[in-house]
Amino acid sequence: MPEETIVRREPTEIIRDDNGAVRREIWALNVDEPTLEAFLRDVFENHWAGIRFGPLIEGAAYEWRCPGAPEKIGLLDGYLTVMFGHGGHFHLCIGENRGSERFPVAPELTRRRKPSKAQLFRSRGRDGKPVTWGFEMWNGAGEPMISIFFANPFIEDDDSLSATPDFSRLATWRAISKRWLCRDPEAIDAEGRGFAHG
Repeated sequence: MPEETIVRREPTEIIRDDNGAVRREIWALNVDEPTLEAFLRDVFENHWAGIRFGPLIEGAAYEWRCPGAPEKIGLLDGYLTVMFGHGGHFHLCIGENRGSERFPVAPELTRRRKPSKAQLFRSRGRDGKPVTWGFEMWNGAGEPMISIFFANPFIEDDDSLSATPDFSRLATWRAISKRWLCRDPEAIDAEGRGFAHG
């Protein structure tokens, strides 16, 4: 278990709206290769069924579901590869990508590909109660690499909004929060009513 989980971690950043209400809590994670590999393996090996993931960039949001449990997760030359067999695969640079002796990677490209920031987050709705839980990571150029949204009590498996919240869906957030932030389940996570519009 990473050293950072020994003591309960408080948010490293709290984002508030103009009225001072909390809108987002952020917990920074170490961006070293061993931590990111262990974290991403935990998420994709143990919690794949309820997550949505993909890049979230200005003008586009990709929220894919895993087609099944990963058949293999490997690490080579700084890249973590998550294989779903016939369901495809993806690569994420989480460490030093050097290339080979014959085809070395330029140092500036290595710096750009390597993560510069990784964080867990909990976002709150207009009522101040949590509505979204997840993980985000950026490369050395500050570009989004991946966003992972954990199972949500307000969203059904078919991505429709739930008529009634299912707080058992907080299991992923609670397991990740316990392991990586040393935080026990918090009552506030089950106080929300969902997404408010208007």
